[in-house]
Amino acid sequence: MPFYHRLGSIPHKRHTTFYKPNGQLFREQLMGTKGFSGIQSILYHHNPPTQVREAKRYAALNLEFVPDEVLKHRHFLTFDLPPGGDPISGRKYLLGNNDLLIGVCAPTEKMDYFYRNAEGDELLFVHEGEGELQTIFGTIPYRKGDYLLIPIGTTYRIEPSSKQSRFLVVESQNEIVTPKRYRNEHGQLLEHSPFCERDIRPPQQLVTHDEAGDFEVRVKRNETLYSYRFDFHPFDVVGWDGYLFPYALSIYDFEPITGRIHQPPPVHQTFAGHNFVVCSFVPRLYDYHPQAIPAPYYHSNVESDEVLYYVDGNFMSRKGVVEGSITLHPMGIPHGPHPGKIEASIGKKETKELAVMVDTFRPLKVTRQALEVEDPDYMYSWLPAQE
Repeated sequence: MPFYHRLGSIPHKRHTTFYKPNGQLFREQLMGTKGFSGIQSILYHHNPPTQVREAKRYAALNLEFVPDEVLKHRHFLTFDLPPGGDPISGRKYLLGNNDLLIGVCAPTEKMDYFYRNAEGDELLFVHEGEGELQTIFGTIPYRKGDYLLIPIGTTYRIEPSSKQSRFLVVESQNEIVTPKRYRNEHGQLLEHSPFCERDIRPPQQLVTHDEAGDFEVRVKRNETLYSYRFDFHPFDVVGWDGYLFPYALSIYDFEPITGRIHQPPPVHQTFAGHNFVVCSFVPRLYDYHPQAIPAPYYHSNVESDEVLYYVDGNFMSRKGVVEGSITLHPMGIPHGPHPGKIEASIGKKETKELAVMVDTFRPLKVTRQALEVEDPDYMYSWLPAQE
C-alpha cells in the first residue's frame, strides 16, 4: 500500500547537488524494489553507504526441517520455548518453506549491532512489550498489538523498553503488501477496507547520527548472516522521501467485517505476500441471522496450509489452545471446530478472540526446534470425550 512520505531535509530536485554547511556533498542513495520499476525512496547520507571497513561471514542459520512421518494437524506451545537472545538472535523458527519463515522471539538481551534482511520483507507482530523500531528511515514507537512491516534492505535495530517482550515473526522471501481487493488502481485503500491510511504509522522522527566509531551491521542473505563494519553510524541520513519505508499497524485498529451468516477467512485478511496471506481475528459481533451458526463450518484446506497464532481471549472454535499456541492445519485433510463448539456458538452475540493467521499456498515444513514444544495429542482432539 504505497503512499508518499518524507522526513528531514532533501534538495528541491532529485539527483542534484545537496551540500552540507561545510561545502561537502551529502551522498544520495536510491533504495528501490524490482529493479527500477517497483516502489522506492531516496535517502541522503552524511557518508557513502558503500564505505565498508570490514566484511566477513558471521554465521549460518542452519535451519533443520524434519520430514513428515504422517500428514496431521499440529499444535506447538511456543511459551514453553526458553526466552533468550536479542530481537534477532533470539528468533526461533518453527515453520517454513521457500516463500517464508514463521517463528517467535522472546528476547532478553539488547542489540549491540544493526540488522538488515536482504532476502525479503519482514512482518513482526508484537504480542507483548513496547519499545522502538529504530531504522534508517527514522523511529517508530511500538506497543502490544502492533504489526511492524519492515521492507527488504532496511537497516534497523529493535530497542524494547519493557521488561518482557514477545514477537511473532514472519520473514518473507518477497514483498508483503495490503490486499489488492482493498485498493484502487492508484493504491489507495477503499471504503470497504477494514483499515485505512490513517491507521498506518510511518516513521515520524528522523534521528540523524553524524558520528565516528565502530558500528556493525549484520546482513541476512541465503540463510547466512554476514557482518559489515563501518567507521560511522549507519543512521546518518539527514532526509529522505518516497514510497518505500517501514510502518506500524495495530491489530486493534483492524475493523472486522461481519454479516448475517458466517463470513469466510478472507474478510480477516490484513496482508498479502507471495504465496501466503496474513489475517487478523479480532473481537467482533457474531452473525445476526436468526438461525446463524457463528462457529466456522468444517472445511478442507485443499490448496493451503493454515497457521493460527493465538494471542488472547477464548477462541470460539478451539479447545486446548492457550496464549502463544500455534496450530498448523495442513492442506489435504479437513479441519474445523472441536466437539461441542458448534452447538456452544449458537445464540452467542460476540467473541473476544485475538489471533493472527497465516495461510500459505505451498506446504510448510516443521523445524526440529518446533518438535520440542509440540502437543502430540492434538491430532486426536476431535474425538468424542471418553466417559
